[in-house]
Amino acid sequence: MFRVFQHHISMATLAELLADSLTSFLAILLGVATFTHLRGGGAFAMDTPEALWCAVGFALMVPLNCGLFGVYRDGAERKTQKDKLVRVLLACVFAIAIGFVVADRVIPEMPSASGLPMLAAIYLLGGLALVRGVLMGSVRTSLSEQRILIIGTGKEARAVAADLRTRRLRTHTVVGFYPAGDHDSAAHIGKRFTVFPRTLSIVDVIHRHQVDQVIVAVKEQRGGNVPMEQLLTARIQGVPVMDLAAFYECTTGEVPVDSLKASWLVYGHGFAQGRTRKALKRAFDILSSSILLLIASPVMLLTAIAIKLESEGPVIYRQERVGLGGKIFMCLKFRSMRTDAEKDGVAVWAKKNDSRVTRVGAFIRKTRIDELPQIISVLKGEMSMVGPRPERPSFVEQLKQQIPYYDIRHSVKPGVTGWAQVRYSYGASLEDALHKHQYDLYYVKNNSLFLDLLILFETVSVVIFREGAQ
Repeated sequence: MFRVFQHHISMATLAELLADSLTSFLAILLGVATFTHLRGGGAFAMDTPEALWCAVGFALMVPLNCGLFGVYRDGAERKTQKDKLVRVLLACVFAIAIGFVVADRVIPEMPSASGLPMLAAIYLLGGLALVRGVLMGSVRTSLSEQRILIIGTGKEARAVAADLRTRRLRTHTVVGFYPAGDHDSAAHIGKRFTVFPRTLSIVDVIHRHQVDQVIVAVKEQRGGNVPMEQLLTARIQGVPVMDLAAFYECTTGEVPVDSLKASWLVYGHGFAQGRTRKALKRAFDILSSSILLLIASPVMLLTAIAIKLESEGPVIYRQERVGLGGKIFMCLKFRSMRTDAEKDGVAVWAKKNDSRVTRVGAFIRKTRIDELPQIISVLKGEMSMVGPRPERPSFVEQLKQQIPYYDIRHSVKPGVTGWAQVRYSYGASLEDALHKHQYDLYYVKNNSLFLDLLILFETVSVVIFREGAQ
């Protein structure tokens, strides 16, 4: 894993980004060289500063567009290599169209004939198809694959082994279990995994089976239940040793509450809430919300007209939500349901394909247009562009009783979009609320301007491809 401002990025994702960037850079230079050769030379040759600047611009623009199209986004809805390739090609088409229009105006020496963009497009699309279709699959697997040794054989150990066998963490291979504690029994492991005897040391197991990472899956680690001296030896020899919370934080971008201890939150890194962070976030909110409000104004006007024409009732729906520090504020949305959706006054979870949603409402919910009035709340300082989604007071009281550490999400301002919204598919139940809370915990713990920008980028792909929108 590679850390950027507290956020964890896999080496495989970083390799994809660099491969796309390098392929784009070389494709433009090859396109310029071919064009110059076919035309018998010219001022705009491959070794001129203008051509190099053009190649650098595309090397930045293509990965940027790929990010907007969700190529690098891994979450509950994992993408196949074919789906990623389609998104990469779409991103390249947009990059080529935008890039050459801009370059034609900025670089006078660039030939305006259509031959150069066509050649560059052929090299770019062909190169990316070759790199991603042939090379990146094996490279990503080799960079992501981890051989895991699990310390413990109890319920927590079996649960993490089951997770590691799922599609989400398919690049992790469980080498086996190492018993910990006098009462640690391997009776429930079955025959699918190896349970190493205590006569072998953990270091011996690591060396014999080429273990890349050790996960301590023992809930009670005091009283000699965990062989700390052996783990220290492994750690000194360069093998990462993690508890369950740290492992899931790094690999899935969430903090699991069932294996979480208050001490881990207290002594761990993160939770940046200093004056500098708050000032930067507020400045970012004002700038981004002002730009978005300016761009979205025509869409908001058309939406208001469509809602008014379809059904009687207010255009804007105002609802109490819990914000920073547990304070109540009025959350604004375009009305997407009938006016009698909660006629008995009892709060009801929204459901997928909810019968209370109007036809216009169904469209604006899928495209997230119904959230646009919350930009006003961002400008007022009640919300942020990025943060945990605000919940209704009645639901908060219920969830606080059933989900550990639920109040931590109220230590930051609620957001128009958030980490849970771009990482978890649609859901409206207690179990879904638990999973989303685990993603929100990750955001609160690791929040930074970089993570805010990343979430906004991933929100674009969620909206374009209608992934998991609520």
